[in-house]
Amino acid sequence: MLQTMTRHSSCYKPDRCNFISGLKTKSSSRRKRLISSFELEISSWYSVIVFSTSTYISTATAVSRLQSETSGLKPDYRLLGRPLYKLDINWPKYPELFSGEVFGVAVNQYAGVVYVAQRGETVPKVLVFTTDGEFLQAWNTSTLEMPHGIFLADAATNPTVWVTDVGNGPYGHSIKQYSPSGKLLQVLGSMGEAGSGVNPLQFDQPAEIFVHSSGEIYIVDGDGGINNRLIKLSKDLEVQWMHGEKGQGLAQFYIPHSVAVDNYQRVWVADRGNKRIQVFNSVTGDWLGTWGSCFNEDAPYSVRLTPDQKYFVVVQLNTNQISLLEAPPVGVIGQCQVVSVIQLAEDVKPHLVDLDLKTGALYVAEIGAQQAQKFTPFSLGTGFLQDG
Repeated sequence: MLQTMTRHSSCYKPDRCNFISGLKTKSSSRRKRLISSFELEISSWYSVIVFSTSTYISTATAVSRLQSETSGLKPDYRLLGRPLYKLDINWPKYPELFSGEVFGVAVNQYAGVVYVAQRGETVPKVLVFTTDGEFLQAWNTSTLEMPHGIFLADAATNPTVWVTDVGNGPYGHSIKQYSPSGKLLQVLGSMGEAGSGVNPLQFDQPAEIFVHSSGEIYIVDGDGGINNRLIKLSKDLEVQWMHGEKGQGLAQFYIPHSVAVDNYQRVWVADRGNKRIQVFNSVTGDWLGTWGSCFNEDAPYSVRLTPDQKYFVVVQLNTNQISLLEAPPVGVIGQCQVVSVIQLAEDVKPHLVDLDLKTGALYVAEIGAQQAQKFTPFSLGTGFLQDG
């Protein structure tokens, strides 16, 4: 059981100390990261096994056999396929700081800062940590109702934090831009007004935003509301193109949930309700392809690229999985291929992810476990995720 802290060595700011001292003790059942040393040893056993995607059945058999040989102890996660990531159990240093349902994470790789968005009536809506796990601050409980997606834009020069708000109250149905310290800078959409599908900037439960290094903005609008849209805005907030039909056809959506842009002018959308990822040309908006064969059991909830652009990180909430898919070469979409799977414990419910584009570290927002977790690459070598 983690005990309530009244003061610790990193409390060099009064507001930080006051925030920590007011926390209540969290039960171990809500903190999946409390792993015994023996369980860690089991997790390490998984991390050194290398399987190809065609041997998942034998992997599952090996896992089952190992569990039966270890008195029923079950690790918090296991690795299937090529081992690319391992859990950092020391991040953050004080996991009891999470006090609500954690929905999103965003990383500033230059400042070494991680923003975590959470929901709850009386909880801080954004918690800020260092990439080393130190708690920095909590901010903004007044202009955010129900944060869903969170994105760190323009990290190198003028970082800002964008948050999509799916609330139904006076601040909901909007996308907000904040300073790193939580000052509201601007709002996209009419706060409190659910979209009708007519006005491109009248959102209905906008799921996620992706701000490209060029300043161009991509929005997936429709976390269960009337809108099911992918919108591209210029850096001056002018609509460049849009796909906005609900359905199962090409360039139609049912609950578009996450969006990312690669280095080859391709936009990748987690089309959650249709259990697929759709791909578009970022310049013209033309449909390029779709991936569905990897998502027979559960839909993709989140899509992000590793810094080397070799893998897509895709989250599946109901099966509690984080999958790494091989990114296709330029000019080819083809079929999705799963390279590695992080199988989380039951009811962790991973939702959205983000990556540190400097170190390759993966941060996962987990609704069920009410926490964010950090996974680090097994080998950096001279470049990110080197084989061997």
